[in-house]
Amino acid sequence: MSADDADAGGTPASEHANARQDVIAVDADDNEQGLVNRLEAHTGDGVRHRAFTALVFDAEGRILLAQRAADKRLWDTHWDGTVASHPEQDQSQEDATRQRLEEELGITPDQYDDLRVTDKFEYKRYYLNEGLEHEVCAVLKLTLDDVSMDPDPEEVGGLLWVDYEHLYEHPRLYRQLRLCPWFEIAMRRDLG
Repeated sequence: MSADDADAGGTPASEHANARQDVIAVDADDNEQGLVNRLEAHTGDGVRHRAFTALVFDAEGRILLAQRAADKRLWDTHWDGTVASHPEQDQSQEDATRQRLEEELGITPDQYDDLRVTDKFEYKRYYLNEGLEHEVCAVLKLTLDDVSMDPDPEEVGGLLWVDYEHLYEHPRLYRQLRLCPWFEIAMRRDLG
């Protein structure tokens, strides 16, 4: 088995639960081009597809960073701001975000009321010999009124509240966290 065919834990890529799912292929303007297998979209040269990243804040303006679980195929153990995934066909970015917040962190819609799309960008990044992301990524933000959570250990390795502006202004102080590229781009565009 080559590195292209397995994750860091040795699990074949085709055996990951989400390898059989589809993502929405899109053009550079985020116009739907049909469905593509999720594994196909993230290997070889990849296929541009729709994605989102959600930035979750508390009342003090701190961002919640979530460490990706160790058995994630791409960017395992890297820190994300806060959840990232792919909407399903006919699912809005907001609905997809609500779903992932609840599935990954146990955060329910009654804990916030300001979920909104704030940006969208395209990027392409390779990860070691494991695969890549080529996404048109929507950025959503929300502020938690209630910060209680119940993280799913299969999705989240750790949680960390960080002063958002300090993280942006002093990236060298945080480089040991190994931030996910889509989060770094979203933060740079948001605060740059």
